[in-house]
Amino acid sequence: MEKLHIIGGGMAGSEAAWQAAEAGVPVVLHEMRPSVGTFAHRTGDFAEMVCSNSFRSDDDERNAVGLLHWEMQAAGGLIMEMARRHRLPAGGALAVDRDAFSASVTERLRAHPMISFDPGEIRALPEDGHWIIATGPLTSGALAEAIRAETGADSLAFFDAIAPIVYAESVDMSVAWRQSRYDKGETEEEQKAYLNCPMTREQYEAFIDALLAAEKTEFHEGETAGYFDGCLPIEVMAERGRETLRFGPMKPVGLTNEHDPETKAYAVVQLRRDNALGTLYNIVGFQTKMKYGAQTAVFKMIPGLENASFARLGGIHRNTFINSPTLLDDRMRLKSRPNIRFAGQITGVEGYVESSAMGLLAGRMAAAEIKGQDLPPPPADTAMGALITHITGGAEAKTFQPMNVNFGLFPPIDAKGGRRGRKDRYKAYTDRAKDAFTEWLG
Repeated sequence: MEKLHIIGGGMAGSEAAWQAAEAGVPVVLHEMRPSVGTFAHRTGDFAEMVCSNSFRSDDDERNAVGLLHWEMQAAGGLIMEMARRHRLPAGGALAVDRDAFSASVTERLRAHPMISFDPGEIRALPEDGHWIIATGPLTSGALAEAIRAETGADSLAFFDAIAPIVYAESVDMSVAWRQSRYDKGETEEEQKAYLNCPMTREQYEAFIDALLAAEKTEFHEGETAGYFDGCLPIEVMAERGRETLRFGPMKPVGLTNEHDPETKAYAVVQLRRDNALGTLYNIVGFQTKMKYGAQTAVFKMIPGLENASFARLGGIHRNTFINSPTLLDDRMRLKSRPNIRFAGQITGVEGYVESSAMGLLAGRMAAAEIKGQDLPPPPADTAMGALITHITGGAEAKTFQPMNVNFGLFPPIDAKGGRRGRKDRYKAYTDRAKDAFTEWLG
């Protein structure tokens, strides 16, 4: 049987390799790390989480990304299996111990008898054979240039920012308190999964002033600062209006300060546990392009973080993606070179879950083709089907930008003569999707 070659061992590449191998197709996984590093990666492990440690909402009845969790699990997804194995308390979100998670994905892939490994950088597009390019937002310069030369695309890129991580022992718990927003979660541990740092109005205003005045990372000549809206640097949000952060990642609703229950905070900074030991916490929604010195000064203005020690400061990196609506067919193949498929963030989906899901589809489709079969994409009323429909023709090519899964990508639900409330409507979306995805799997 012909082999399937996969370039990139991130979320999408790892899932694609697992799905194809489980289908009985031999896989060769090419990963340039650690011999060739990137700005954001720290290890050579597969599926390394470089930004948040959260797979977002796990509600599979009324949330689109939670539905995507369900579909991946139903399809035997490795990423979702390992995420649940290394889950951390995070209210209604699926957060994981990032190091244990990627180590487990690596162990499972290396133990699979149908997967072999060819380390090193792939610098050109392969001429023949079956290939999946899943190099993600940090595609190497040489390969990115080869893709541009083939597709004729201009520099299709935006910028992605990373949030800082704090040592838990350095947080002043006489100021901060443990609570998930609205006490969400089934156990006490989940209901107290976040550390909360309250701000008065005066503290918030001073913080915004410092944030706006802080020294920022400058872009190289010719680069434009296009950001994905779901991962905006906090200073960019602050530039849109002084109250933007207070209605975004610093919103004070659903929280009661256990040190002063009668006083309502004007704004609240939340930190989410980043590892199983509970020694590391990331500052939720605090992606930033501030320079390192400015970060420590500004973030130590947050009550409870005056003496914070940082395990990692935030940063910004280039995030490359292709114009999939014009370049890919509905089997995720490059129209000009059908032996090459693309998967993951490079296709224009955003987020760990979405990237893994597109890897899952690419791996299954490639395996089917190698075995002489044709696997159509899932129906558009499933989460995976909605995503692949969007990136392979549903989106407007001229304004194409990376997208998270959301119910706006799904065919509308028939109200059947009456108006549905939002919760009922979302439940109808997920019920329909689960039936359709189960049938597609069969």
